[in-house]
Amino acid sequence: MYRTPPRAPPAGLEALTELALDLRWTWNHAVDGLWREVDAELWDATHNPWVVLQNVPQARLEQLSGDTAFRERLAAAAGDRQEYLDAPGLYASLWPGDMPAGVAFFSMEFGLSEALPLYAGGLGVLAGDYLKTASDLGVPMTGIGLLYQEGYFRQTIDATGNQREAFPYNDPASLPIQPSVDTEGVWREVEVPLPGRTLRLRVWQAQVGRATLYLLDGNHVLNGPVDRGVTAKLYGGGTELRLLQELVLGVGGWRLLAMLGKQDAVAHLNEGHAALAVLERARQCMHERSVSFRDAWWATRPGNIFTTHTPVAAGFDAFAPALVEKYAQGLLADCKLSLHDLLALGRADPSNDNEPFNMTYLALRGCAQACAVSRLHGEVSRTLFAGLYPRWPVAEVPVRHVTNGVHVPSWDSAPADTLWTVTCGKSRWRGNLACLEAALVACDDTMLWNLAARQRAELVRYVRERLERQLGLRGEGERDRTAAQGVLDPNVLTLGMARRFAEYKRMNLLLHDPQRLARLLTNPAHPMQLIVAGKAHPDDTEGKRQVQAWVAFARRPEVAGRVVFLEDYDLALAQRLVQGVDVWLNTPRRPWEACGTSGMKTLVNGGLNVSTLDGWWAEAYDDACGWAIAGPGGDAEDAESLYGLLENEIVPCFYERDAHGVPAGWVRRMRASMSRLAPRFSSNRMLLDYLEDFYLPATRGLRRRAQRHELASWAGQVSAHWHEARLGDVEVVLDGHAWRFRAQAYLGGVQLGWVRAELYADERDGMPRQCVPMQGGAPISGAIHGYEFEATLPAIRPASDYTVRLRPWHDDAFLPAELPLVIWQR
Repeated sequence: MYRTPPRAPPAGLEALTELALDLRWTWNHAVDGLWREVDAELWDATHNPWVVLQNVPQARLEQLSGDTAFRERLAAAAGDRQEYLDAPGLYASLWPGDMPAGVAFFSMEFGLSEALPLYAGGLGVLAGDYLKTASDLGVPMTGIGLLYQEGYFRQTIDATGNQREAFPYNDPASLPIQPSVDTEGVWREVEVPLPGRTLRLRVWQAQVGRATLYLLDGNHVLNGPVDRGVTAKLYGGGTELRLLQELVLGVGGWRLLAMLGKQDAVAHLNEGHAALAVLERARQCMHERSVSFRDAWWATRPGNIFTTHTPVAAGFDAFAPALVEKYAQGLLADCKLSLHDLLALGRADPSNDNEPFNMTYLALRGCAQACAVSRLHGEVSRTLFAGLYPRWPVAEVPVRHVTNGVHVPSWDSAPADTLWTVTCGKSRWRGNLACLEAALVACDDTMLWNLAARQRAELVRYVRERLERQLGLRGEGERDRTAAQGVLDPNVLTLGMARRFAEYKRMNLLLHDPQRLARLLTNPAHPMQLIVAGKAHPDDTEGKRQVQAWVAFARRPEVAGRVVFLEDYDLALAQRLVQGVDVWLNTPRRPWEACGTSGMKTLVNGGLNVSTLDGWWAEAYDDACGWAIAGPGGDAEDAESLYGLLENEIVPCFYERDAHGVPAGWVRRMRASMSRLAPRFSSNRMLLDYLEDFYLPATRGLRRRAQRHELASWAGQVSAHWHEARLGDVEVVLDGHAWRFRAQAYLGGVQLGWVRAELYADERDGMPRQCVPMQGGAPISGAIHGYEFEATLPAIRPASDYTVRLRPWHDDAFLPAELPLVIWQR
């Protein structure tokens, strides 16, 4: 399988290839001028160094090779890159050597750049930001994904306002990736067994600063025609193709890690798509250590972490048992598993043979730690998954949360970047962010207001150019294209609203009363303008109807020039919007937005948020930093709240100016939002949270289980005898100002050292949830395996608030995630 090597620049310009293939250029713009010098037309059209390098005339490269000044600038850029790569990073100063094999981040999509279109929406953009952050902080991270031949669709709007989809081909030769080769220069391949055949996967790699992204590609000449299309399209095809793609990501991805010698890496599954990695990891461990599959499952589970992004069960991938059986025959035979036992790992009710195989449930059972993506989403997820942990309080369902964040250097504008550099230093987003708030508070009102004005003017210029190009591609006349140059006003309050058009996101909430919206937009003294963008899934009829409604509204004569719908929402457009709008609008139906990160991207640029109290805004909202749409309510109530905010607070605040023409109240909100929220919702904070609370415990858990092998046996014996255990009498007495509890427990065949007795109290009447370990374990006279447990605690709340419970306990287990058994006082 031969591939043409990348174009070789002339002698002295070799560093151009290294710079172009390192996707650090997606967030480090120090050398943008260098690429513009190579070919201004190509650069201005694409802002893609790889495209510039591959398409610039050879004569121009020869000319530059003889330009001493250019070569010096190139050498400086290459030196800066090398200095960045060699720097140890914050991780090395905090946890040197704690994760020798690093983290493997599995994701079905990665949104790093429009130059590598392997994403559909927020899940992929988050994954891309995560790799960039790992690079900045020096966290040893490896990305595992798929190379799609088509990727997600591109959107056009026809003359009637309907969305149309196109699927351009991703030619690997035009993407900033290279074949992944071994030490002998041989292109790496991974094999995944399928019924009656072997699926061969080529391995590509993309460099993301200090992180590496590996991409698996089924378009191999030795695969059959159908199998060559396994990685053809992101989220395309039917259920069986989806299962095959998840086999590639999970099984193929883990086999690649083993090939790279990273079997001891922490596996972070970004959604349930990669859940099959936990099975392949256990299978390989079983053979390496010559143990049973059950022992291998327990040995490897601490190293697996699962992040769920879905707030509704309908969003989980689930497959018919017969389809799973078709593709699991080799695994079943190899691991000596029954089909029933395998399917039980992916079922809420393991005994229900009619229940489909759910990848989210497999991930929860195969990962020792699970995580939601915002505080509210954590609450929703614990309720959603409570059935997998029967009789456990919802608050103790083992799903914590790490609120998402955004890679700030990828989203700040050039003027914002300058302001942050002046106030906080060049390396502000590569270390501890604690100092940023105080530094930004020192910015005066005029500086911040000038920042907003410059960014808004640049956005208006960009929108006009993009709209003119959009109309030209649609075949509109000269008159309409000329009119595009007059849309929007750089001095008018500008709102942005862009995301996937899905019913629960309510992108049409602002259209609830079109006449009222039109009056807001066209108020002669205090006007407002709106930029809308977003795609509906090709099969989402309601989403497409909402797209059409916005296109139709933007064409109404009375709002001409005040509303623009920009088609083909992508990373490039998203960056421009969040850099220039004054207000970012988000209207999801609570609590259906797991997190949402689009509004976070405006923070660094001084944009303000107005949103329902859902996802991240539910924990970020502060009336000093933005506005909240009252809720949860119906669409009519929320629309009324939104219109009221715009009419009575947002628009007046923007236009209320002091003697110098500065809206002091607005700027106060800008300063508060930038200084308080931008650091808090950066991906630096997110990754550090994962490191401290998830990755390091995972690495330590793996290390302990490599040395101790009794946990699977412990769990088996506890489970086998748990039905014999029960709680007996519970005695409570008031001793002064303290309650003294004494409980009897009869353990049957469960050993005393295998359990813990606790007092549990739910949160109630302002009192927090409590879990108090009971002491003792003295034998009960005349009883067989009967013991007494005691606890004393202040009599601050009624004794009736407390209930005694018995649970399995082992210092090395992640509980109740790994063994969700519990017995309660009757």
